[in-house]
Amino acid sequence: MDRYLLSALAHTDHPIAAPVSPANVEKLIQRAECPPDARVLDLGCGPGEWTLRALQQYPTARAFAVDMSEEALRRAEDTARDRGLSDRVTYVRGDAREYQPPKACDLVMCVGATHAFGGLEDTLRAVGEHVAPGGTVLIGEGFWERTPDQPTLEALGASPDDFRDLASTVDAVEKAGWTPVHGHVSSPDEWDDYEWSWTGSLTRWALDHPGHPDAEAAIAAAREHRTGWLRGYRGVLGFAFLLLRRLNGSR
Repeated sequence: MDRYLLSALAHTDHPIAAPVSPANVEKLIQRAECPPDARVLDLGCGPGEWTLRALQQYPTARAFAVDMSEEALRRAEDTARDRGLSDRVTYVRGDAREYQPPKACDLVMCVGATHAFGGLEDTLRAVGEHVAPGGTVLIGEGFWERTPDQPTLEALGASPDDFRDLASTVDAVEKAGWTPVHGHVSSPDEWDDYEWSWTGSLTRWALDHPGHPDAEAAIAAAREHRTGWLRGYRGVLGFAFLLLRRLNGSR
């Protein structure tokens, strides 16, 4: 099954492609304290919820949103049209590492997509090229709540050094020349809602389309994901959202 289609289907019930509630998304975007006419860049935008909520928060802002998934961008465009925001957002299908916005941006977001740049430090170097002076970066990054055991690593297809603990993650951010001005750590309830939504959306689609050639693969993918979560990384893998500004920056 095409992985982009699988991801798009799995996020039907939870279009915010991260373990966080809508209220906390809005709080994070508000805490970015952008000007009303901000320029926003979302690298690895997925279904586009972070982008659209930023446009709703800042009434004359414009946004640029980049993703590799044609299906995710189609859904993002549909949602933008439904909310009357299509004229304020430009969607680009392509590699986030290669995209260059028309001008520096007041808010640059990369949530759950640091792997596309090769990790946290490489992501911070890349996004730093797109941030206007005094601007803000929003990073969403995994971390270890506790030392992972072998079932956890197998469930995630990960190695122990793929993530740090939370304190070490913040240390790495500061070493790279940034500092948090606000943050949020996903709660167990947010994680559970995200994972049940992910597996449930995919399963429901497969059950509702029994004749589709991908139906059996979708059921299998949901089952594998659910097992990895419940028997592997639940309570072990955490997720943090960090609002960052340059240590030597000023607004």
